[in-house]
Order: sequence, then C-alpha cells, then structure tokens
Amino acid sequence: MTTPPAAGPGVPAGDQPTLRLSRLLKRQVTDGGGGSLGRLADVIVRLRGSDYPLVTGLVAAVGGREIFVPIDQVSRLDSDPLRLSSARLSLRHFGRREGEVLLRADVLGHRLIDVANARLIRAADLELARDRADWVLTGVDTRPRRMFGLRAPEVPASRSAGRGGCRDWSDFEWLIGHQGSALLRGPFARIRRLKPAQIADLLESASAEEESEILGRVHADPELEADVFEELDEDLATRLLGARTDAEIAAVLARMRADDAADTIAELPQQRRQPVLDLLPPGQRQKVLTLMGFPSGSAGGLMGMDFIALPGLTMVRDALARVRESPLLQPEALTSVHVVDADGGLQGVARLVTLVQADPDAALIDVSDADPVRVGADADITDVAVLMTDYNLITIPVVDDAGRLLGVITVDDVLEIVLPRGWRRNFRVFGDD
Repeated sequence: MTTPPAAGPGVPAGDQPTLRLSRLLKRQVTDGGGGSLGRLADVIVRLRGSDYPLVTGLVAAVGGREIFVPIDQVSRLDSDPLRLSSARLSLRHFGRREGEVLLRADVLGHRLIDVANARLIRAADLELARDRADWVLTGVDTRPRRMFGLRAPEVPASRSAGRGGCRDWSDFEWLIGHQGSALLRGPFARIRRLKPAQIADLLESASAEEESEILGRVHADPELEADVFEELDEDLATRLLGARTDAEIAAVLARMRADDAADTIAELPQQRRQPVLDLLPPGQRQKVLTLMGFPSGSAGGLMGMDFIALPGLTMVRDALARVRESPLLQPEALTSVHVVDADGGLQGVARLVTLVQADPDAALIDVSDADPVRVGADADITDVAVLMTDYNLITIPVVDDAGRLLGVITVDDVLEIVLPRGWRRNFRVFGDD
C-alpha cells in the first residue's frame, strides 16, 4: 500500500524517478519490435481512498480509435517511445470504469480545490512517480503558464512545493466530472476538511458543473449541507435550491437555523413557499412562520429563536449544565443565558464568562445584569448595530411590547446585514489563475 511520503509533499519516498504528464502525452506507442502503433492519448489512474492513485493503464490512439493498454503490457513508462511488451493488444474501444480517472481528460487544465487555501486553482501539470514496480500520481503543478513556456510565480502555499514546483496531490480535491469515480471517493473526500463558509466561497466562484460536483460531495453530510446553505449569498442559495424538489428543499431547511430558513423561503417563488412550509417539521415550521411575520429589515426578522432561558432561582451550576447540554445551538447564542419569569418576561442576562467565574451555588438572577440592553421586535437593524457596537455586545435580546423574550440577535447576523449584497464576490480573492 502506498501512502503519502514522509519525505515531503510531492517527493516520492526514496527519491524514485518521476515523470511529467505533459511530457508523456503524445509519445509514440510501439510494439515489441519497435513498429509504430499510435500515440499516447491519456493515462488512467485508479482511486484508492487516501493512498496515491495507481496508474493502471494507458489510452492509446491507434488508427483513429482510442484503445485501452494495461500498464503491465508497457515495458517502461518512462521510455520514449513507449514500447509494449506483448504483441497482443485488444482493439476494442476504450470505456472508462468506476473509480478510474483520466489524467488528461479529467484533471490536466481543469480546476481543483486547493484544500489548504480553500480556493479553486487550475492544474497546469501532473507528476507521476515510481513506487517499487508501480507508478502512482503524487504531484500537482499549479503554476500558471505564460507565453514562451515561462511560468508565472505562484503565491506560496501552506505546504512547501516539491520537486519542480509540484505540490502533493493530497493537498487537493479534484473536480473530475465523473459521477462513478466521485462517489467512490466517499469518506476520503477532502472537501470535508473545509469549514461551511469556505465551501460557500468556493461555490461563489464555481462554474455550473463545478457547483454540481461540490454540492454532490456536500450532500453526503446533511448537517454540513445545511451549514453551507446558511453561508451562501441569498441569490445563489435560491438558485441552487430552486433546482430541487419541494421535499429536497424542506430537508435542507429543516436543518438550518430558523432565521436563515425563513429568509430562504422568502426568496423562493411565491407558488413554492407554502408547499415547502408544509413539509417542514412542526417545530421548525412554527419558528419560521413567526419570523416571517416580521419585516425583513427589523430586529424581529433578524433574530434567532434558539437560546437558553431559565428561571432566576436556577443555580449557576445548573445553568452551565444547560449550556453543556445544548451542542446544537449556535455557539454565539450560547455566550449568554437569559433569566425569565413565569410569563417569559426578560428579567436579566448573564454572560457565559460571568457564570464560569461565579459561585456554582449562586442563584442565576444574582449574577445577571438585571437591566440588560434589549430591543423591540420592530427596531431597525441599523439601530441594533449601533447598540451592539456602543455596548460591545455579542448578542442582544429581542422582546415584545410586554417585555417577553422573543429571540436573540447575534453579532454575525448583524454583520451579514451591514455588509453589502454580494460581499463574498466583491471582497474575497479566490486565487484562480
């Protein structure tokens, strides 16, 4: 079994011979006697999870046909011309099998996900290395080509480049456009190392085909998929969801925060909103309907409805236990615990750091701010942003006219509103060549 070498990215263990795909392509393919058969059209590798992809064969252009040449029929892959060791060669037209990747057709010149830097970048060349008796794919050269064969310098990556400027193939997730091979990657898909916001950034700069493949990888993890849609620009999220069925949309929205789900439904065509709402779980549907009852530019329309609210006589140790037992709540919403009376009226707010530093046996109301900054549901978002800035708040509670706690606004919600529409495209440098 071949694993990424300890010697360094892109450098085969033992400093074994290497080949560049660009120099290998179009070499003559000859029979054992040296007679010309055709030219090399492509190199086939088989995906092997986290191991280096194994070269299993070649695609040769012979008499106007593309035929498969098993790698064990090639005397030496690093020879020019490529001489076959067997006189017998099937002339049946080549057909790709699941798990096989064509390096020229699928990868060379195509964009890859640079996982270390969370950006899309193009493969200018690929490097093959000998591993004992086999050849494996070990390196990717992402330096863009310029005129006269010169290469433009590349921004230094987080991992050092190997021989000839190649980086280790395990730094990348390939968008190879072949569903069977993509599915075979399964748990080895490196895109899952990225944060939802980073995947959203990739989708913002992806082509339609790249969008489809990236979402296909993410769809295998429903929670991650929901997190990604929460981070997407509204226009893009609406377009991507619009291509799905009502049931598929509801499945994503059911896992999203209620405020994000409400915003997403509001962006759907009118005729699709109610059918999607009807398919949501009852609890999520009620939260979404409540939020949709407020203007989008108001505190009520922006607030989240998942927060911790406890009676004032709750002990500090029990309040901290509730925080520990709430892993599904937004982390920002867990920075405060709210004190409410029997009718849900807001009596105070205790910051998490205060609870950690307080006597565990103290009453929650005794360590809380009894006059917290709060806003009404109809408050303007700009006013909310000013209050949070003036008082250095991470969260701010939203109350109704009777002072009952309705929801909580977090600082990241305010930033999303304050930043201009399409800010991902306008302010992020994606690093494509």
